[in-house]
Amino acid sequence: MELLIGHSPDPDDAFMFYALKRGLVKAPFTVREFLVDIETLNKLAIHGRIDVTAVSTHAMAYIGSKYYILRVGASMGLRYGPPVVVGNTARPELVAVPGTYTTATLLVKLAMPNVKTVEIPFDKIMDAVKAGVVDAGALIHEGQITYERYGLKKIMDLGEWWYEETKLPTPPLGLDVVKASLGIDVAKAVKEALLESIRYAMSHREEALSHAMEFSRGLNISDTDKFVRMYVNEYTMDMGIDGEKSIQVLLEMGHERGLLPEPQLLFI
Repeated sequence: MELLIGHSPDPDDAFMFYALKRGLVKAPFTVREFLVDIETLNKLAIHGRIDVTAVSTHAMAYIGSKYYILRVGASMGLRYGPPVVVGNTARPELVAVPGTYTTATLLVKLAMPNVKTVEIPFDKIMDAVKAGVVDAGALIHEGQITYERYGLKKIMDLGEWWYEETKLPTPPLGLDVVKASLGIDVAKAVKEALLESIRYAMSHREEALSHAMEFSRGLNISDTDKFVRMYVNEYTMDMGIDGEKSIQVLLEMGHERGLLPEPQLLFI
């Protein structure tokens, strides 16, 4: 059996999927890889076009029971998450966000309900803030650790805001899902294979980081390792009860505020 597996071309996803796509762990399926930005993956998953894929938590409000959410592979942390950064603006009115269905976008709308948002590709947001095209920007991927090099400053950490509101870990910026129509047995096999892939990467860190560097967009090895450690951690191995609750609370909060449809979620 061959599965089409989509993930972002970013260091943390590359680190997690390294052993699986290289055949370094056993799996009852072969991998056909598709690499593209997370917002595109969200849109494709909404249409059910990928067997296994990384998606934003936000997107699950629209994907619902079409996909099983794996408790393995989530990119999340505790008391940190996407920063909102500015140049010289004290009170931002227009905030750049990295796509309609990204988790960062929903967090901005919940944490900063009075601002307006505009979608800009994630890798152009810092340029837009620096140029004054927008007042502020919510950063995902490597921008979370490089913004100060652009002369930008953080005015809010959305993960810290979320913790103060809920006492829960930041909802996953990315989580892995399996198309429900493939059946529960296939979903469980993917879950186990991905867990083994993550374990392999963690126990062969230098080897897996070397691969992740190919997707680091100019980060040095130290920065790549820092970013991977932020989003491949104990929650990635098993998001646990708190991880599940964080996902549910985020989507319920969005629904209660009229931002999302009522979510229907399947966890395995």
